[in-house]
Amino acid sequence: MRVLVVGGGGREHALCRALANSPAVDRIYAAPGNAGIAEIATLEHLSVGDIPGIAEFAERESIDLTVVGPEMPLVAGLVDEMLDRGLAVFGPTRDGAMIEGSKAWAHELCARHGIPSAAFGQFTDPKEAVAFLDRLSPPYVVKADGVAAGKGVTIAEDRATAEKAITDSLVERVFGDSGARVVLEEFLEGTEVSAFALTDGKTVLPLSTAQDSKRAFDGDRGPNTGGMGAYSPVPFVDELLAERIDETILRATVAGMQREGVRYRGVLYAGLMLTADGPKVLEFNARFGDPETQVLVPRLESNLGELMLACVEGNLAPYRATWKPEARVGVVLASAGYPGPHETGVAIEGLDEARAEGVDLYHAGTVRRDGRVVTSGGRVLTVSAGGATLGEARERAYAAVDRIRFEGKMARRDIAERASKGAG
Repeated sequence: MRVLVVGGGGREHALCRALANSPAVDRIYAAPGNAGIAEIATLEHLSVGDIPGIAEFAERESIDLTVVGPEMPLVAGLVDEMLDRGLAVFGPTRDGAMIEGSKAWAHELCARHGIPSAAFGQFTDPKEAVAFLDRLSPPYVVKADGVAAGKGVTIAEDRATAEKAITDSLVERVFGDSGARVVLEEFLEGTEVSAFALTDGKTVLPLSTAQDSKRAFDGDRGPNTGGMGAYSPVPFVDELLAERIDETILRATVAGMQREGVRYRGVLYAGLMLTADGPKVLEFNARFGDPETQVLVPRLESNLGELMLACVEGNLAPYRATWKPEARVGVVLASAGYPGPHETGVAIEGLDEARAEGVDLYHAGTVRRDGRVVTSGGRVLTVSAGGATLGEARERAYAAVDRIRFEGKMARRDIAERASKGAG
């Protein structure tokens, strides 16, 4: 089987490595890929937004399965284009990707099908949005409706900050078209967790759980980022809670889309808040998370390629997911200044030193230049380490983090710290 993986981040590196371990996979291509992916795949220098170019490449190279990593090509309709050409592709159509592409759409889906989520309002008029704040209590949650690379959410402790977030999105248009509509939500108290499932549009195969850290700095301080680290599994999600999440959220969401005629085959990622009233949806993603994939997929004992193909072929029912008896902790190394402006082209040292038993290095913002690996983005690498416990995995991960060197290296030092000590 010839496989094309669309994307060039740490998530796609983890997917490529898992697919490379499948006996059914003969060759892997990646578009555009990165310096790490280049070690196991043939890179094709196509932008993830080049929908016709990607589809034409898949046709020309007789690709048997295309796996779409990032959200943008899903929302832009890459899957629709591939299906129109009779090509097998893992991921939801444009209609299905609306579950991530529009937070308002996702909220309305939840409301129609009784899926637990926060109370909300959606607005394009800034005055109406500000007036709606009267119906909420602080802290206020202000979200750009569209895809904003994980950075379009403001948790405002006071009204002035909430009003500024509304103005930034609707008037200043700091998120472009993604912020042309805002969603205001009630603030949910509890603990966040990420739940994942594979689906062929009918059958739902739950995967394990993970918890990520979005803020840039230790103690969950600083601006929101695409994610600074993650761990899996989540120790406080027991079997009973996992079954409740599966039934009331994952299966209910897929069933709701099926009843509405929405074709959804691929990954459903539910960002949840575990409240006193049970799990509630914070957001949905239409693809694997990043950096959650870098701790989730290495734990998977089942053949990922087979599971993806079963989703595409509508034949997922006979399959089960089995897991290695280990915990995983992933720490993101970022460029100084991320998620704001940052320098690129900085040489990375210590990659060979960091490699050790149970440690995987997943490249994100890297390229090879003049024989050296250098930075090319904000999030540079994810160091993912396994262990018998979260504590052991943390020790291995941070030992590897300390061996990798580049000017301005930024990393949180508290990923999975509370969970490894038995706290949520």
